[in-house]
Amino acid sequence: MALDPQLLEILACPEDKGPLLYFEDEDLLYNPRLKRGYEVRDGIPIMLVDEARSVSDEEHERLMAKADAEGIRPTFEE
Repeated sequence: MALDPQLLEILACPEDKGPLLYFEDEDLLYNPRLKRGYEVRDGIPIMLVDEARSVSDEEHERLMAKADAEGIRPTFEE
């Protein structure tokens, strides 16, 4: 289930307050600055620092390449 576009415009990382990348097909909101992923469960973003998962360097590279290839833009511009 895709997140509402209006919601995406205001979503920010709860830790550094910066924009996120939304990977709809992976149910993931990703902060590339901190290499942290926030799950989307049943269409609800789980925006809790304690629930975030760390992303390895390899996964970070994969996600960034995917964002570039698919034109995935940040939730907002800083």
